[in-house]
Amino acid sequence: MRRYIAIEGPIGVGKTTLTRRLAADLGANLLLEEPDDNPFLKGFYDEPTRYAFQAQLCFLLQRAGQIDGVRQPDLFAEPVTVADFFFDKDPLFAELTLSGSDFALYRDLFNRMAWAAPVPDVVVYLHAPTDVLVHRVGLRGRSAEQSLAADYLDQVSARYRAFFADYSHPHLITVDAEAMDLVGDPAAYAAVRDAIDGPPGRVHLPG
Repeated sequence: MRRYIAIEGPIGVGKTTLTRRLAADLGANLLLEEPDDNPFLKGFYDEPTRYAFQAQLCFLLQRAGQIDGVRQPDLFAEPVTVADFFFDKDPLFAELTLSGSDFALYRDLFNRMAWAAPVPDVVVYLHAPTDVLVHRVGLRGRSAEQSLAADYLDQVSARYRAFFADYSHPHLITVDAEAMDLVGDPAAYAAVRDAIDGPPGRVHLPG
């Protein structure tokens, strides 16, 4: 039983769209990052050096609170949860934006919160080229993201690639979200569903 499915990938790759569709199809609990609830995010995008620690700490505390529901499921049911993040990825952004004593403090807090974090049964990693990410971020029109630079998105994507190249998980599905139209192509979406429902392993789509 796939009780906890996590969709991951860089900003603008389409993870929230896929998460919503999967949750609707499976009748699952929906667990989404809430960037609009982070009061420091726009400040970080405008002035990264000044607001990096506040924004990162806010996200860390927010994600820790959100996963409590996954860690403590209903005793009388086995609810499925589909999330557009998982806790292990949080340091990706901290390593990119924090340095020195700020990162040391962040890392200590992360380690204290992460020891009991639930591990997803399935992880779906979406990736796409930077120009595709820039285009999609522009299309969704979030005001806080309008100052996002292509070089920052490129660095974020590189961090994700490095993370998942070494990430040891029994059921990891890597999806080229440029080659596969998960919104408009039913066959592409079905391929992802089949990979989630299939036997554990490292799956690359398209194959």
